[in-house]
Amino acid sequence: MVYNVLDIANKILVQPLKSEGDELITNMKLQKLLYYMQGFHLALFDGNPLFDEEIEAWMYGPVVPSMYRHFSKYTNNGIKPDVLLDQVISLTNDEEALFKEVFRVYGAYSAIGLMQLTHSEEPWSSVSTGQGSIITKDVMTSFFKTRFK
Repeated sequence: MVYNVLDIANKILVQPLKSEGDELITNMKLQKLLYYMQGFHLALFDGNPLFDEEIEAWMYGPVVPSMYRHFSKYTNNGIKPDVLLDQVISLTNDEEALFKEVFRVYGAYSAIGLMQLTHSEEPWSSVSTGQGSIITKDVMTSFFKTRFK
């Protein structure tokens, strides 16, 4: 099933953080978590996306432009979720397990740590010729499938 990207963003934003010093997720960190959620979903669910929006390669890493703009009022501060905990969307059991694992691993990174990680990976580095280059779902699927070998 394909979800609304804002619903996925809000699901990320209500998760308890495990990284040191983080109280709320910043826009920069949210963008990278959306990227990893999408990438691993594409790899595990035969190229089917978690959400339809394109991801672009920006200077500081992958970005979903509509979500960047939506949360831009927070600048570099932590984002307050748009929903209450009981209003968060439900995923299928397999998607929920994937969501939790991706958040457990990548949610522990700082925004800067995630930026550095994405810069070292092929999907961003292969298209990062300037602000706004699209990281295609095909490129993401191929790359993230290699993470399971």
